[in-house]
Amino acid sequence: MTEPASVSSAAPSPLRGKAGAITLGLVGYLFFVEFVSGVLQGYYVPLISDLVTYLGIEDADFNWFEAAQLLLSALVVPVLAKLGDMVGHKKILLISTVLTAGASWWLVFADSFWIFLVAWALQGFYVVWLPLEVALIFDRGRRSDTGASQTRRAAGYLVVALEAGAIAGALGGARIFAAFNENITLTLMIPAIAVSVAFFVILFGVPESSPQPGRRLDTVGFVLLTIALLTITSGLTFLRINGPGALWVYGLMLIGLFLFFPFGRWVLKHPDPAIDLRVLRQPNMWPIQLTAGLVGISILGAQAPLSTFAGTDPVNGFGLGLDATDRSYIIGAYLVAMIIGALLFPVISRRFTPRIALISATVLVAIGYLAFLVNNTTAVGVTLNMVVAGIGSGALVAALPAAAAAAAPLGQTGIATGLTNTTKTIGGAFASAIFAVVLVLAAGQAVTETASSLLGYLIVFAICGGAAVVAAISLVFVPKLAFGDVAADDRAVESAS
Repeated sequence: MTEPASVSSAAPSPLRGKAGAITLGLVGYLFFVEFVSGVLQGYYVPLISDLVTYLGIEDADFNWFEAAQLLLSALVVPVLAKLGDMVGHKKILLISTVLTAGASWWLVFADSFWIFLVAWALQGFYVVWLPLEVALIFDRGRRSDTGASQTRRAAGYLVVALEAGAIAGALGGARIFAAFNENITLTLMIPAIAVSVAFFVILFGVPESSPQPGRRLDTVGFVLLTIALLTITSGLTFLRINGPGALWVYGLMLIGLFLFFPFGRWVLKHPDPAIDLRVLRQPNMWPIQLTAGLVGISILGAQAPLSTFAGTDPVNGFGLGLDATDRSYIIGAYLVAMIIGALLFPVISRRFTPRIALISATVLVAIGYLAFLVNNTTAVGVTLNMVVAGIGSGALVAALPAAAAAAAPLGQTGIATGLTNTTKTIGGAFASAIFAVVLVLAAGQAVTETASSLLGYLIVFAICGGAAVVAAISLVFVPKLAFGDVAADDRAVESAS
C-alpha cells in the first residue's frame, strides 16, 4: 500500500449526489441506528441502583456486567468486521443487530445475576455497529472519488447521533422508570423495542456494500488473536477486581502478550490473514491504531474517576462535593462538547489536512486532562477542562475509524475500522484497571472512608493527558497528505501494490 501522492483537488461533493455517492438517506438511516446505540449506552446508567436491588446483588457486583461486555466487545469486533469485508457489511450489521436485540429482550426477563450477566454481555454486540457503518459508508463513497472526505463528514454525524442517543438515554431512563411506577420489566422493554426497530431500519433502508470475491476467514489466526485478547483483558479485569496484591494476574497478562508471537508468525504466512500486519505497520495506519488505544484510556477509562472526583466531599482537601444531579450537568457538557468536536473535525480537515486535524484533536485531549493538575478546585474549572477534552475526544471518535478506512486497502476497510474499536477497548480496560489500583493505593491519605486522595486523582489525570501527548507525537509520523480523497482507480492500484 502506497501513500497517496496528493489530495484530490476536486471540491467535495455533497452527501446527496451521483450514483454511488453517500446519500442523505443512507446517513439518515445509520444516524437512527447509531442513536439507538447511544441510547443503549446511556439508558441503564441511572437505573444501576434499582437493577442492583432488583437482582438482589451488591453495588460492586455490577462491575462484572461492565467487564463481561468489554471482554466480548474486544473479542467479537475483529471477527465481525472481517466478515463484513468478506460477505458484506450490511449482512453483518443485521446479524449483530439481531444478537443485540435478542440480548436486550433477554434482559427484560432476566431475574438472576448469572442470567443477567450473560444477557448484558451479549448485548455488547452493538459495539461493532459504528465500525461497520463507517466501512459501509466508505465503500459507498469511494466510487465518487471523494470517499475519504465524505466519510469524515458522515462519521461526524454518526457520532452526533451516538452522543445525542446517550444523552436521551441517560435522561429518559430514570423518567421512564418513574412513569412505569418503577416497574423494571416494562422499563427494560424500551431499549429492546428501539433495537428491534433499528433492525428493520437497516433491513429496508441501508444498501449493501461490495465485498471482494475470493476471500476466506483465517480461523486459526482469529482463534490465536481471541485467546491472546481474552487472556490480557481478563488479567486487566481481575487486576481491577482483586487489586495489585494478586500477583497471578500479572502472569496472566504476560501470557497474553506472549501469545501474540505465534499469532504474528501465523498471519504473516497466511494469504488472507485475520489482521494484515503488513498493512498495520504502514505509516498511515499504525499511528491511527496506537492513537485509538491511547485515547481509549481517557474516553473509556477516566469517566468513573471523574465522577467520583466531582462527588468527593471537600473535607478531604479536594473534590467538588456535587450530588448526582449536579454531576450530570458536567457529564452533559462533556457529551455536548463531543458532539461539537465530531462536527468540527471534517471542517478542520477540509481547511487544513486530516493529519493536522487529528493532531489538534489529541492536543485538545491532552490540554483538557493536564489542566486538571492546576485547575481542579471549582465546578466551572472542572467543566471547562472536560469541555476542552470533550471537543478533542468527539473529533477522535469520529475521525479514527474514518481515517483507518481511508488508509486501508480495498477490501479491508471493515477490519481496519474495527481494530480502532478493539484497541480503544483495550486501552479503556487497561486504564480502568490501573486507575482503580492507583486510587485504592492512594486512599490511605483520605479523611472520609470511601475517598481516595488528591495525589491519586492527579496521577489518573496525568496518565490521560500524557497518553494523549504520546498519541499526538505518533501522529506526526503520518504522511502529510494521508487520508485525503483518492480516485477509485488509484485505490485499486494501491490495494494491489
